[in-house]
Amino acid sequence: MTKLVIEYILGSILLIFSVAMIIVIILQEGNTQGLGTITGGADTFLSKNKARSLDAFLSRWTKAFVVGFVIVVIGINCIEHFMPESFGTSETDTGSDTTASYSETYDLAE
Repeated sequence: MTKLVIEYILGSILLIFSVAMIIVIILQEGNTQGLGTITGGADTFLSKNKARSLDAFLSRWTKAFVVGFVIVVIGINCIEHFMPESFGTSETDTGSDTTASYSETYDLAE
């Protein structure tokens, strides 16, 4: 695997965590009394006990998604900082320009 492939994979995972966090946070009940973020009135739609258990469930998932998000961000930064660009390939496969050509190595002018 190259560094670019790993970055694409972790970037996709980061995008999934981001969307999941947004959805779970929007579904949570607001701090104001009886006013939900999306529904406009969570207490009228759900009973108080169900709303509390739903809020507890959403709160736990929010924490899980935030922890996953932070871990993936730290992983992406570590890969960007510490992993060499040519991860997974050898120096001879790249055809680097540092090697001398055949005519330079063996003086053909003679």
